[in-house]
Amino acid sequence: MDLPSLTLVLQAALSSNPAERKAAEQSLNQFQYMPQHLVRLLQIIVDNNRDIAVRQFASIHFKNFIAKNWAPHDPNEQQKISPSDKDVVRDNILVYVAEVPPLLRVQLGECLKTIINADYPEHWLRLLDWVKHNLQDQLVYGALFVLRILARKYEFKSEEERTPVQHIVEETFPHLLNIFNKLVQIDKPSVEVADLIKLICKIFWSSIYLEIPKQLLDPNVFNAWMMLFLNVLERPVPQEGQPLDPELRKSWGWWKVKKWTVHILNRLFTRFGDLKLRNPENRAFAQMFQKNYAGKVLECHLNLLGVVRVGGYLPDRVTNLVLQYLSSSISKNSMYTLLQPQLDVLLFEIVFPLMCFNDNDQKLWEEDPHEYVRKGYDIIEDLYSPRTASMDFVSELVRKRGKENLQKFIQFIVEIFKRYDSAPVEYKPYQQKDGALLAVGALCDKLKQTEPYKSELEHMLMQHVFPEFRSPVGHLRAKAAWVAGQYAHINFSDQNNFRQALHSIVSGLRDAELPVRVDSVFALRSFVEACRDLNEIRPILPQLLDEIFKLMNEVENEDLVFTLETIVDKFGEEMAPYALGLCQNLAAAFWRCMNTAEADDEADDPGALAAVGCLRAISTILESVSRLPHLFVQVEPTLLPIMRRMLTTDGQEVFEEVLEIVSYMTFFSPTISLDMWSLWPLMIEALADWAIDFFPNILVPLDNYISRGTAHFLNCKEPDYQQSLWNMISSIMTDKNLEDNDIEPAPKLIEVLFQNCGGQVDHWVEPYLRITLDRLRRTEKSRLKCLLVQVIANAVYYNAVLTLSILNKFCVTLEVFNLWFQLLQQVRRSGRRVNFKRSVVLFLL
Repeated sequence: MDLPSLTLVLQAALSSNPAERKAAEQSLNQFQYMPQHLVRLLQIIVDNNRDIAVRQFASIHFKNFIAKNWAPHDPNEQQKISPSDKDVVRDNILVYVAEVPPLLRVQLGECLKTIINADYPEHWLRLLDWVKHNLQDQLVYGALFVLRILARKYEFKSEEERTPVQHIVEETFPHLLNIFNKLVQIDKPSVEVADLIKLICKIFWSSIYLEIPKQLLDPNVFNAWMMLFLNVLERPVPQEGQPLDPELRKSWGWWKVKKWTVHILNRLFTRFGDLKLRNPENRAFAQMFQKNYAGKVLECHLNLLGVVRVGGYLPDRVTNLVLQYLSSSISKNSMYTLLQPQLDVLLFEIVFPLMCFNDNDQKLWEEDPHEYVRKGYDIIEDLYSPRTASMDFVSELVRKRGKENLQKFIQFIVEIFKRYDSAPVEYKPYQQKDGALLAVGALCDKLKQTEPYKSELEHMLMQHVFPEFRSPVGHLRAKAAWVAGQYAHINFSDQNNFRQALHSIVSGLRDAELPVRVDSVFALRSFVEACRDLNEIRPILPQLLDEIFKLMNEVENEDLVFTLETIVDKFGEEMAPYALGLCQNLAAAFWRCMNTAEADDEADDPGALAAVGCLRAISTILESVSRLPHLFVQVEPTLLPIMRRMLTTDGQEVFEEVLEIVSYMTFFSPTISLDMWSLWPLMIEALADWAIDFFPNILVPLDNYISRGTAHFLNCKEPDYQQSLWNMISSIMTDKNLEDNDIEPAPKLIEVLFQNCGGQVDHWVEPYLRITLDRLRRTEKSRLKCLLVQVIANAVYYNAVLTLSILNKFCVTLEVFNLWFQLLQQVRRSGRRVNFKRSVVLFLL
């Protein structure tokens, strides 16, 4: 397809007419493997005279095609892209990647990543020369952009795989240093300068993340880099050009530069800040780093936080990283000595205010309570949260330096409590009280084991925490619930106090404010665990379950499911009357969570995590009612759609949890229904296709099918389960690419067959013995040898005459029995057997 024709097809692919779009897509699919197709796509992408929408569509098609076809996963697959087309793409993409608009650069960057990961260094020897040349020429941005992708290739590689990094650093870092030097000397630098420095920082980060390249261990070279990083760290961010919108501001180039600089210095401190953790060859370098730089970085970080103290702006991520550095400094004597003179200001005027509820929190609470809850329970948010970093700093301070800091910090908190109690309602410091409660909750482990605080905890809760259950301020009611949960396990001298807190938590489940309800459910889990007399909860159990499920309809949060699991675990068989309703509600919640996760397409989406929690809770329910088989018949119709769907590739993320449910259903049901038998082919298909890592989990339900549904297994011919089992086991046992560990469940399944199908599978004895003996001859690990010998022993148990005749036919009888007795004779020093501790092997003797 020539260039004009391809352009027309791409335009048609953007048409609002579905028929035109479909025809265009079919045309693209038809001609995509033709010579020059990839080259022409690139020509369209870089042509500034063409419509940007067409160029963008071309860039996405280009990226997807390269991702799929540049380096096929199967080495035997025929190459879809000709070597000449690859050469043209490699030569031209480097030039244009910096020139196209950012919208297209993102796509070309992904293409470059695919190509570099596949081709460098073996098939792209000129790449580093191009980068080196252009670092000294007019294409500095493009060279830095490409070098960043190249450095990322090795960021997380093992030491052996990182060998090319040394050469990359040797060839390019002197030029990077020179560019960096010039950039920091520019007066009134633009945001484009920030973009260049940011790329240099990212390249440096990728190169040092796992191990410092030897070139940087040279004190002079390292000092030159450190002077530049410290320069960037100390220099105020330009005020001109800063966006007013908070979201845009934190992503602004100069704040990104500040973030990456702090990132790098934190990483270096992690690697070289503690001499005890360093290997001998780097000890001298670590001493130099600690002596010359660690304290200077600490001073710069404290200056940065000084901006926060006076109400200035510092992005949350930068604040978080700076506090991480300070937390790491606490345990090191030399650093703590530097920190001490400013510690009170840091602790009481910066860190504590960051722990307090603020105006932004209030705004989010009122405008989007669901987002408030999500952020509060999202571990990814913790990486960016100044509040979480502040809590960690305080916890580390009282843990490592508690002698001189715990008492004064608690006195500070007590003063806040007193000021709050004495102030009129309209002047109460609600936000500070919230921060004080957060501090008390964060320090619970320390306070629970340290006198005199340990003895005063119940009094503190009664005087300063529990009254906030009735606060007119929603965030204090929520914080009171959270703190109460942190201390639910203490020994209450008066059980009425425990009872009062429990009832307040239960009331919180019906609070008008969503975050209060969520924190109350979270706290309820601790109270259920700590409750000594379940009669406190038993009368209100139906209402509790009702409120939890109402909340699960509103919020996808795995902590809600954890609370439900705790209740089920605590009450055991008493949950029987609620089992069906629980499973129905959890199944409904599971489908909602899965739909959300699929829509968001994020691996760490809270909906995906909550979906896993729903399945775990279902398993907990099934286990708790395992002695009531009739309930399994009732819940089967509810759970069957989940099992059917999630035993396919759709359920790879929850496969283990679903298999556990299948195991319970096939073991505890009175009989295995035909609907449950319909899951057998799905598991066999998954095992053959992608689920070999789950073979031990699949073994359990397959064992149940054969041992508990023996008649159906033997008599059903459509599908033929015996043949299906043979096809699967023989394929795995004869696969030379599978390690011994991978196939261990296979001989166990053969044992299940022989043990449960006495006298009814004579025709399978020889085939199974043949593949067992074949695998035994090339097995190295004694564990698998024992399992394979147990197959032979079970065959003898099944039919000794038939088995011995087959062994004689294969001329291996003496060989097998010699190995058998050799394994039997292996004993430990204690005299206990090494092998066959509980097995039919010993029974036969």
